[in-house]
Amino acid sequence: MDHGSAAGSRLADHQDGYRLTSAAATLASRKPASYRFTITGPDGKPVTGFALDQTKRMHFYAIRSDLTGFQHLHPSMAADGAWTADLSALAPGAWRMFASFTPDSGSGSGKGKDFVLSRTVTVPGTAAMTPLPAPVTTAQADGYTITVTGKPMAGMAHPLTVSLSKDGKPVTDLQPYLDTYAHLTAFHEGDQAFAHVHPTTEATGDNGGPDLAFHAELPTAGNWRLFLQFQTGGKLHTAAVTLRVG
Repeated sequence: MDHGSAAGSRLADHQDGYRLTSAAATLASRKPASYRFTITGPDGKPVTGFALDQTKRMHFYAIRSDLTGFQHLHPSMAADGAWTADLSALAPGAWRMFASFTPDSGSGSGKGKDFVLSRTVTVPGTAAMTPLPAPVTTAQADGYTITVTGKPMAGMAHPLTVSLSKDGKPVTDLQPYLDTYAHLTAFHEGDQAFAHVHPTTEATGDNGGPDLAFHAELPTAGNWRLFLQFQTGGKLHTAAVTLRVG
């Protein structure tokens, strides 16, 4: 993926002629909501051909400005290229919606290239902001403990390892999720810049863990909130940890 200021941070709604369009500027508070959007190409027409990326043609993320409320969805597309992301209840505040995709049609330079475009929406109501937890190396979720090893530097490729344990014992029963044993997404404190931390551990069966390797390339220094999604026993778990990037 490219790393430029706006494009590299995934904070723009357009790049190389592709644009994320939506009529939604607000969404309902504290109840499920549908976010409808379209990806248009350099010719201004809706894109309807998308390549598979980790088994899905579209990855959609929602994150609140204080980096809470993380949602990762796989929306459905109508024949005319209109997508619908069905979101769980959103707390009041400013939210950013990210669409991650790879065009698989058209003759332009965008075909086969990874894009992440984003737009903001407002959820009405009194917004109580949650302070970002301090950087740590461990976090808990559903009885699991995750430990992050590695010290990424801004704008440079660095290895990152996530280890999982439960009740003090290494976890070795991770199931494939999106063609990998864990999906890791990062958001930057302050501007909500987005980074997908790519897994390098191959998923070969229901015996993943305890150590998972990732390729981290975070474009900006500061605090990043990492969301790790992994599956055991048919249940998806999400753990969050704050990572300091120098």
